[in-house]
Formats: sequence, structure tokens, C-alpha cells
Amino acid sequence: MPIDSPAVLVLTHPAVAELDRLGDEIAELSAHLDAATARLLTVIREFDARGGWNSGFRSCAEWLGWRVGLDMGADRERVRVARALGTLPLLSDALARGVLSYAKVRALTRVATPETEARLLAVGRAGTAAHVERIVRGWRRVDRQAEVREAARRHASRALRVHQGEDGMVVLRGRLEPEVGALLMQALAAAREALYQRARAGAAATGPIDPSREPPTPAQQRADALALVAETALHQGLEPGAPGERYQVVVHVDAPALADPEQPGQSALEDGTHVSAETSRRLACDASRVVMHHDAEGRVVEIGARTRTIPPALRRALHHRDRGCRFPGCGVRFGQGHHLQHWAQGGPTTLSNLTLLCRRHHRAVHEEGYQVARGPDGALQFRRPDGRPLFEVPPLSAVPEDPITVLRACHNAHGVQINSRTGCAGWLGERLDVGWAIDVLHPRCAKPGPGP
Repeated sequence: MPIDSPAVLVLTHPAVAELDRLGDEIAELSAHLDAATARLLTVIREFDARGGWNSGFRSCAEWLGWRVGLDMGADRERVRVARALGTLPLLSDALARGVLSYAKVRALTRVATPETEARLLAVGRAGTAAHVERIVRGWRRVDRQAEVREAARRHASRALRVHQGEDGMVVLRGRLEPEVGALLMQALAAAREALYQRARAGAAATGPIDPSREPPTPAQQRADALALVAETALHQGLEPGAPGERYQVVVHVDAPALADPEQPGQSALEDGTHVSAETSRRLACDASRVVMHHDAEGRVVEIGARTRTIPPALRRALHHRDRGCRFPGCGVRFGQGHHLQHWAQGGPTTLSNLTLLCRRHHRAVHEEGYQVARGPDGALQFRRPDGRPLFEVPPLSAVPEDPITVLRACHNAHGVQINSRTGCAGWLGERLDVGWAIDVLHPRCAKPGPGP
């Protein structure tokens, strides 16, 4: 005679049920935040492409650091992922629906292409973030093995050629080995960051960009960065035994033009190349100067002793006080002394009339119309060329009283349905075989089909 098994009654403790509810809320809110991050990355990509950051800053990542308050590494990564998702619609859509977390998408965008994103999306859906990271690392190892086969050819083709064109511009052309090229690119990236990334402040927050102001192209930024690399190398004693004068740049400028750029007068380099009077004023802010008197025929009749515009003791005090470039959002350690009221116009070379600006921002103040003055309280006040103020700390953005409710309503309005299971991986606990996964997924590992 069959015997029915007794029913099993499972009693759920109220505390356990409450923890389950909290866990579901965590999962749901995390998916909402990932969906909101997708929108954030879309806006960042558009803002970056349209140059909204180019109003005193040197890159979109630098603007994010000033406006949003993230560290530079996180800012660069957001910009990188935002750009990558512009060509990866499947991954972008999965993030926008909360199906993939930002951590997974960030990893996948390091290797995904339009041809491979579908299979990598499946990896992200099935595995945890740790699984995705391991597969991405394996994927990149396969790519590196393919690159090794090109190493010998690259080594043989290394070269660097330098010549001066007919217009006086120096032309560089060359090929460097990967590790040397990486070193150069890192140096240029660091110099470019020092020159541009903390350079312009607040355009998107305070108003539209002046369309008449052409931002420097990436190529122009690299050219400026190379100049800073060379300047820094010599400054740090690349050839300690050589006299400093060998590397000096000499500018001849008439006193009236130096005091007032609107006045006539020469302003030229040693070889006769013309530079603007405002450029001469910038260089004269912090340089050695020699006063020469000429007769009516232009012959030199008297030469004064060379003097430093800013004496060494005062320079040490300036660096100790300012600790770096004072332009809003910058802070680059190496800087040049800037006279708030130029000494050629009677401004004293005193600590109160000086501030420290990096090379990039010193140019911005002299040649690009940015303004700086010291207020009655002693604080520096920076202004854009159109007179709008540049704040050291941007104003806080308005945040709703209940941002989570607003976020949920926004996603519901856009048809994005999110619950506690939306972002869950399909992993069932089985062991991950990375080698097998790469053999199956990576195009380089695909085995040719059988012949006819």
C-alpha cells in the first residue's frame, strides 16, 4: 500500500525575509545605476565629440575631474568606455537595460569589436564580473601572441629623421620600436595632460562655447607636448656639464611694444622670426633680460647687465606659496611666474603681484584672453575671455530629494523594465575553463572547417 510522504512546511524567519528583500533591492538599484551609467556615457561621448570640455581644460577627462570630482584614472576610463560604446551597440544596449554591469562592460570594451561583440555579450550575460575579466585577459594574450610575430620586422624598420622645411618648421618622421614608442607616447601623454587637461574651466556649466575659438587639434597638442618634454629634459639636466646659455631662446622686443602690445615695435626671435608682442610679454614675465640701447641707425651703443625678472629667493617663495599652477582645476607642479600687472607697465616684482602658472595656462592668460587679478581679500580671481568668472570649485548640481524614485520613473518612462533579477548572471556554479572559452570565442583560434 503506497504511503504518501508528509508535506514539508518551511517556516521563514522574519529576519531572513527582510534580508532577502534588502538583497533584492540592492540588485535592483544596482541595475538602475548601470542603466543610468549608460545614459551618462552617451552624454559624455557626445560632450567629448563636440568639444564641450575645450573651454580652459585640456581633455574631456580633465573636465570631468573638475566638474564631477572623480580621480583622473576613473575619468579617463569613463571617456574610453564612452568612446568604445559608440561602435558597440549591443553592449551599449545591454548596459542601458541594466542587463550588464558597468564593470563587465568596461572589461569587454577593452577587446570587443563590432565583429566580436555579440559573442562577448553572451560571455557577459553568462558569467560573473570575475569570469569576464579572466576571459578578457586570455583574449588579450592571444592577440599579443599574434603581435610577437611582427617584432623582428618592426625592429629592423626603426628610424628617426629630422629636417628643417623651407618655412623654418622642423619636420620629424620616424618609426620606433614598440617599447620606445610606448615610452615616447607616455611622455607625450603626460606632457599633454600637464599642458591641456587642467586648462579650461566651466564652459558647459556656464554657457555655450564660442564657435570662433578653434580648439587645438590632437596633432597640435602633441606638438606642444613634445616641446614640454624637450624643455623638461634640459631643465632636469640631460647634459649637466653644458652651459645653460647654449639652450636659451632669445627674443628681441622694443620697450614700447613690451609695455603695450598695441604700440609699434619689433618683437622677434634671434633669427628674425616674428612673434607677437603679447608672446614677448609672456616670455618676459619670467626670464633673464638684458637692456640694449640703440642709436638712430640701429647700432647697439650700450648693453646692460643680465638680470633675472624674478630673483631666485623670490621664486622659491612663490613656489612654496602656490605649490603649482593656480589656474582653476590645474595644479601642475612646474610653472612660470606671472606678473598680475606686468613689470613693463610698472607692476612690481613682488610676491603679491606674482602667481604661478603652467606653460599652457600662462599662454592662455597672455595670448588667449583669459584674465587673472588678485581681489581685495588676496584671493586670485580668474575670468574667461568673455568676462565670465572661472571658479576654483564648480557649483553643485541640483539633486532631487528622492533621486531613486526619480531614477525609477525615468527608466519606466523610457520602457526600461528593471527588477532584482535583471543583472543576474546565468552562471550556475560550474568551473570556468578559460582556455576552452578562448578557443571557442576568439576569431584567431577558430579552426578551419573540413575541406570538400
